[in-house]
Order: sequence, then structure tokens, then C-alpha cells
Amino acid sequence: MHPIVSIIVPIYNAEKTLARCVDSILNQTYQDYELLLVNDGSTDSSGGLCDSYAARDQRVRVFHKENAGVSNARNLALAQARGTYLQFLDSDDWITPEATLSLVRAAEDHQCDLVISDFYRVVGERVSHKGDIDEDSVLTREEYAAHMMENPADFYYGVLWNKLYRREIVEAHHLRMDPEISWCEDFMFNLEYIRHAQRFYALQVPIYYYVKTKGSLVNSQGLSISKTVRMKLTVFEYYQRFFKTVLDEEEYEKSRLKVYRFLVDAAGDGAVPPTILPGSTRLGSERLQVSPDILAGDSPLHDSFRLRKMLDRHLELVALKHDLPLKDTRLLLYLTQMGPSTSRKDLADFTNQSRSSVTLSLQRLSSRELIKLDDPRREESRKEAARKDEPEKKRLLITFLPAAEPISEDLDGALGDIRQELLTGFTEEEAEACFQFNSRIQDNIRKALS
Repeated sequence: MHPIVSIIVPIYNAEKTLARCVDSILNQTYQDYELLLVNDGSTDSSGGLCDSYAARDQRVRVFHKENAGVSNARNLALAQARGTYLQFLDSDDWITPEATLSLVRAAEDHQCDLVISDFYRVVGERVSHKGDIDEDSVLTREEYAAHMMENPADFYYGVLWNKLYRREIVEAHHLRMDPEISWCEDFMFNLEYIRHAQRFYALQVPIYYYVKTKGSLVNSQGLSISKTVRMKLTVFEYYQRFFKTVLDEEEYEKSRLKVYRFLVDAAGDGAVPPTILPGSTRLGSERLQVSPDILAGDSPLHDSFRLRKMLDRHLELVALKHDLPLKDTRLLLYLTQMGPSTSRKDLADFTNQSRSSVTLSLQRLSSRELIKLDDPRREESRKEAARKDEPEKKRLLITFLPAAEPISEDLDGALGDIRQELLTGFTEEEAEACFQFNSRIQDNIRKALS
């Protein structure tokens, strides 16, 4: 059986960062992959580290070769890859635990040929979110190219590592990196791939941590200014030919100035700015973190805490994708479970929040036109409360609006992922037995609370 994903990592003298990179891959929630580590003639301990990973995990395949550059290393891995999809990492970067799952799910759900994702830019102990396409729908080649034209030489489009490719397209058209080009070689590969792809999807969740800082092309590679200029002109000619192929003659003429902007934007070597972007946060606070001590604890309280954090971690992805606060995303999920009629008191109890916090979340969800909120005082409710000599409950009538539909679908997917993770390693018989035991446990809890 061939793996679904081939993850490719070229390595050269990366002993200080290699473990972080590889561990982030091996700790993915998605497990159906092979990891191809290409040691490109490293002179430090990188080669030995690669071999040690291969000895511990059969999904890891290691290739040792003489130093010939990153393009040559990737080409070797492409020739050996067996997966349906291709994913790339650089050895000094790392990915989030759900990165591969998110990419594969987007490709499968939308039947697309290229998935492109947001990423984190890391500078020292600071991190910022980087992305470009905000459309939550499948894009045609022309629509994708139009977005790219607005930001030529942007890392978001130019690199390999925030994307998922179909290997059959790469092999059918014999696509490879050009070892003769040492600037924008990733971008040139992408342009050629895009020419043969049909459907594109932008995943608006950051799943990759990019930490490399590029120096200038002339200084870092010892190239003369004249050779650098020639190389950039070569890449631009390729870029120009790409748009002449994708656009008809009339559309190309209308977009000529935008195409030529590439020369201006490429003046900075197409690099992510060395300074951190506005709105940055401290590294480690950008995503939900859980204390190792609490993870290791063994008690009903620890069990409850871990399950809640597991839920929050999955809801966090939905929140990032739809630009919602985590607490509002959590409330949306609870509303789907409680039905159309409830009270603020019950909702506050169910979500373990204050009533004022619930009220603010409801107001924000309503202002986003995700829900319609009614709070009527019904005569029947007043009469029922009087008979029981109890204070009246103010009922909320909540209607989900069309804009909430894609969020609800993602919430359902998050719950499915949690169930799958909870039952990882279980046989069908074990999973069924676990379900039966859990049902009995829940019945006992209901009895104790009634």
C-alpha cells in the first residue's frame, strides 16, 4: 500500500533544528504518510540524526548524497516519492500537529489540485500570521493567477512549503526543480505546476512555522550583480510567459502593468521582510498550549480538563479559519447541541461561562449575521412559572442563518476528528465496546445528577 502523502525534507547541516522539524512531522494527527529525508552532503551530525529516525519509524526513508543544492535534493526525493500528494518542509522550520490532515482534507473535500495555506512568520520569540487569499471557495486557475498577480514575488505564492501538490500532475508533466536557478526556483516550479492544475483552494489557517531569514542573493551566494540581474530577468520572462498562457490576449494586455510589477517587487529577492509584522504575538501564545504536568495527571479532574482542551484545540482551527474568537466558536458549537430554544442560564451552565460573557458572544454572533436572536416573554411561560411558584426563565429562540452553514460543517468535522483521535489504535470491536461502556457511564452520571 502506497502512502497518501510523501513529505519531503532536504537537509544540509541542520543538526540544531532537525529534531524540531522531524518531530513535528512524526507527531502529526494524520498518519498515512512517508517522510523522505534527503541528507545533501551535511558535514555535521545531520546524517546520523536522519538514520536514527529511520531506525525508529518505518515511515522514514533516508537518502544520503553529495552536496549539490536544495533543488537537486528535492528532485531526488520526487523521483522516490510514492504518495498521492506531495508536501514539503525546510529543515529549520516546523508544522502544527494538524497540518497534513488540514491539507489533505481540503484537497479531498474540494477535489482540488493545489492547496495553499497561511503560515506563521517567526522572528526570535515573536510570531505573526501571514496569508493572502481570503476566499473560502474553490478557485479556477485564472482566479488563482489573478490573486497571485496582485502580490508578485510574495512568499505565500512563491514557496513550496505552504502547499499540497498532486504527485500525478508532477509526474505526468515531468516537473522538477531547476538546479541552475538559485533564486525563485520554488516559484518557477509553482508556475509550471499551476499551468497544469485546474482547481485551487486557499486554507485560511496557519499551519507552518517559517523561521529562516534570507540574506540578499548577491551576498549569500557570492553571485555578481550582473549574474543576479540576468537570473532575475530569466525568472521574469518565465513569469511573463505563464500569464500569456493562462490569460487570453485581451486579458493579458489589460493586466500587463500588473505583470511587470514583478520586477519591482522582486528587487528585494522575494523575501519575507526581516522585521516582524504588525499584530505579532509571543511565540507559544499564538495557539492553545497545555501544561505537560496537567497532561500527565491522573484523576477525574485531569480527564475532564484534557477532554475540554482537546475540544478547544480543534475548535481553535475553526475559529482561525472563520476569523472568530475561540469563545464565540465554542458557543456556536454548544448552540448546535442545545436546540433552537434555551435560556441564558442554561447556556452559561453548559458552556461554563458567566451570563454576561454568553450575552456578549451572542451579540457578536448576531452582528456577524451568523444567528438570529429572539428573546420573547411568553404568556405560557409566565403561567407555568406561577403554578410552580418559580421565577420565570427567559427563553432564547435562536435561528442559524445561511452564513453559519460552513462554520457548522467545520464544527461537525471537528467533532468527528475528536472521535477519531480518541479511538486511534482501537479495533472495530474495541471501539464498539468502548462506546457501550461510555453509554453506561453517562447513564450513571445522569442518575447521580438528577
